[in-house]
Amino acid sequence: MNTDKIYAEHIANEYSPKQRSDVKALKRLDAKVKRPPKIFAYVFGTFSSLVLGVGMCLSMKVIGPNSDITMIAGAAIGLLGIFTATVNYPIYRAAIERRKSKYAQDVIQLAKKISEEE
Repeated sequence: MNTDKIYAEHIANEYSPKQRSDVKALKRLDAKVKRPPKIFAYVFGTFSSLVLGVGMCLSMKVIGPNSDITMIAGAAIGLLGIFTATVNYPIYRAAIERRKSKYAQDVIQLAKKISEEE
């Protein structure tokens, strides 16, 4: 087997003009729809977890002064963290649906174009 020939073909393929694929464009469009809500959900979920953790630490008197006010404030902060973690998924679903409806025509047109080519 001639490895020099294989290597030369590999290098030539790197420098040749790339063909635009409709399937790749459809994948990019799908990622464009789903990526921002996912990023928001991860960031918001992380923030919610941190708020919940701070509330737990305050209510168990791990951080802050040892007083009843700290415990009550920690419980309130913990409840806020639980609430924000609970509403994270419905917010994510609403954002996905809004973006899907925004880009639906483009996705459908591209998918029809791909399916008609076969």
